[in-house]
Amino acid sequence: MSAVSSRLPVFPWDKLEPYKATAAAHPDGIVDLSVGTPVDPVPGLVQRALVAAADSPGYPTVWGTPALRDALVSWCERRLGAVSFDHTHVLPVVGSKELVAWLPTQLGLGPGDTVAYPRLAYPTYEVGARLCGATPVVYDDPVADLDPAGLKLLWLNSPSNPTGRVLAEDELTRIVAWAREHGVLVFSDECYLELGWEAEPVSVLHPDVCGGTYEGIVSVHSLSKRSNLAGYRAAFVAGDSAVLGELLQIRKHGGMMTPAPVQAATVAALGDDTHVAEQRARYAARRFALREALLNHGFRIEHSEASLYLWATRDEPCWDTVAHLAERGILVAPGDFYGTAGERFVRVAFTATDERVEAAVKRLG
Repeated sequence: MSAVSSRLPVFPWDKLEPYKATAAAHPDGIVDLSVGTPVDPVPGLVQRALVAAADSPGYPTVWGTPALRDALVSWCERRLGAVSFDHTHVLPVVGSKELVAWLPTQLGLGPGDTVAYPRLAYPTYEVGARLCGATPVVYDDPVADLDPAGLKLLWLNSPSNPTGRVLAEDELTRIVAWAREHGVLVFSDECYLELGWEAEPVSVLHPDVCGGTYEGIVSVHSLSKRSNLAGYRAAFVAGDSAVLGELLQIRKHGGMMTPAPVQAATVAALGDDTHVAEQRARYAARRFALREALLNHGFRIEHSEASLYLWATRDEPCWDTVAHLAERGILVAPGDFYGTAGERFVRVAFTATDERVEAAVKRLG
């Protein structure tokens, strides 16, 4: 039995434990701004939908109920601007991290194939490539930096985790055209798309980007952040019907089914925009407070025009910054978790409660 884990990088969060202990020793307790996990309540209408579907003794389907597929299609048309969408263009998945980690394997990639992702990026893109034995490659600009020979999967991430950078419509259009010219499959991670602050994120599914055809492009979406459903593992992919049809067949064999109550909850969540606006307002207030406090404390903020994070630096090694803040009871994520290009930055999540954000602001004052 080969140790598949030997292909993978060291799990980064374990390195943060000593700093977490330091922060936890603060007299007023830790302010954990390291992991962007939701802390606010699950919207009431979503909870009610989950409970109403709790009596679900049978197996759910991998493709989801017709009601779920209707909800996914409707949301993509309403929120992303997608046109001529139908059930073949959507597929629910069991949380977006599962999809990212196992997508290269499910696409049949392996040794000799290349998977590309941004130089500063969510670590699971690399993990997915390594799990199947493909070669991971980073880029700043995919069109300028990448050799399309052997490149089978190109990850985009806008808004970005960790930097909050948003790719402009013309950038997305240029990248999609280049990928199609060279037969490269594009997966666009758009999980933070509804959390734009200083820029309006655009999906690759928008007709101005893709020309109204979805050949070779798929977008990835999650309800974890917009609806506080990280604990539900509710996510989906949308786009190229041929790609999604193949994934559907594979996932049927693998039993990768979203639980029936979660499917019902997803229908409720995607059909309501009010709770999304309310949650945005909470995050906007926390973002403003933390941003001002960090700037006044001597930090510089780069990008961060969207998502749930501030990409911040004191122009020093990131672990020095982590230690500095831990002494004040504040835990943040070191930038090198997301690539060597982040070694002088930290990622500061604004997903803590209002009370904990206020505590952080006071400690930075």
